[in-house]
Amino acid sequence: MKNHDRFSRLIRQKLNFNKMQNLKDKVAVVFAASGEIAGAVARAFAAHGAKVYVTARRLDAMKELAQQIKANGGNAEATKVDALNETEIDNFLKKVVADNGKLDVVFNGIAVEYSEMGGRPSALQATFQEFMAPMQKLCGSQFLTARVAAKYMIESKTEGTILLLTGAMSRTKIPNLLGITAASAAIEGMVRVMAAEWGTAGIKVTGICPGAIMETKRISGWIDAFAGEHGIPVENIVAQYKAFDILKTSPTLKQVGETAAFLASETGVVFNSHIIDVDCGKLNML
Repeated sequence: MKNHDRFSRLIRQKLNFNKMQNLKDKVAVVFAASGEIAGAVARAFAAHGAKVYVTARRLDAMKELAQQIKANGGNAEATKVDALNETEIDNFLKKVVADNGKLDVVFNGIAVEYSEMGGRPSALQATFQEFMAPMQKLCGSQFLTARVAAKYMIESKTEGTILLLTGAMSRTKIPNLLGITAASAAIEGMVRVMAAEWGTAGIKVTGICPGAIMETKRISGWIDAFAGEHGIPVENIVAQYKAFDILKTSPTLKQVGETAAFLASETGVVFNSHIIDVDCGKLNML
């Protein structure tokens, strides 16, 4: 009976992975994959047939993620890479191309913690370091991973896809979020310029802009920290997050991952240079 159950489970896994293989035989790299969004993207890439390299500063976390992907029938390898260290990024991507002959997809899911911004100080109160922290970490990392990836895509003559992660703050007017708002808007600017520069080599550059993914620890952590700092009930802050929802539903991690997989596919080429909102529609977004 146990053997029968195991066989049935393996068959279901194989059927699930054969349903939609939009990225079959593609080589994909996910940076900062210890984050929940990046982890979801890595799982989606693997589910659609890609060989996925998951990287972060914590190798143990990457080995666990890779094992989860393999347990579900995917192909994944774990590596320790600091997405803010250009030398590590370069050496790693050089090896990926040497081992595979190409580099098809790159996604960077780096994010900042609430504490890294000094909480949510106003523009008058924020120090220069607090303002620049999201800019340096978010924009700096996206810049490094994207340009090194583009270099190796050009060298290997791979018409690949580079996906940059941005945030909905780029087009909202929320007080006390100056640094991360500026960083998000800057990343969207990078998407357009990079797409224009590298398009002649067949490289696509697209931005993914999820709304607040309420199931993530990062969003719940931000909400809890802000509530505690200002003495505001958590439910009031959640209500503010959802006040502009067009639908009665919010985006999920799985939907973000599936969107990334679509954008990296041959069909997704139509969104080159665009910023794709993954938020189920918001009244306060253009």
